[in-house]
Amino acid sequence: MTTKNTELNSIFAGVSQLKIVEKKTNFTYARAEKLKSRKLFEQLFAEGKSIANYPLRLIYVKTALKEAIPIKAGVTVSKRNFKSAVKRNRIKRSLREAYRRNKSIVINNSNDNYALLFLYLGKEMPKSTDVELRMISLLEKFTKKIGEEIADSTSVENNLKS
Repeated sequence: MTTKNTELNSIFAGVSQLKIVEKKTNFTYARAEKLKSRKLFEQLFAEGKSIANYPLRLIYVKTALKEAIPIKAGVTVSKRNFKSAVKRNRIKRSLREAYRRNKSIVINNSNDNYALLFLYLGKEMPKSTDVELRMISLLEKFTKKIGEEIADSTSVENNLKS
């Protein structure tokens, strides 16, 4: 009996050590991660590139952020489509929640700093599950696109060197 207990204890000790080594994903959306700078908003609308997955649109721009936060994100909903502030706030809340739950898609696949702005383009009130599904596909499109941009820039650099 005691040998089984010691074997189990050693197995469980190994498992607990594995959990410590495992990379933890932070599912918070802290104030430092929120896009609040007027300059960054202006830069997004002036120089930003866009990816759409109706009813969401992502505008992004590569930035040189001073903080250790790699990505700053913001959400907006058009007042033209939703006159009621209650409805706009509800949509923004679901957008922030979908981003918070799935931001690891971008953070784990990006080495640069970006400012992101999510726009809701639809005219009807969405279900939160639909928003989350669209957010996941939009973030995956974004990671694929920045991966392609990095590959293109490295191939251009290699051509210039040779």
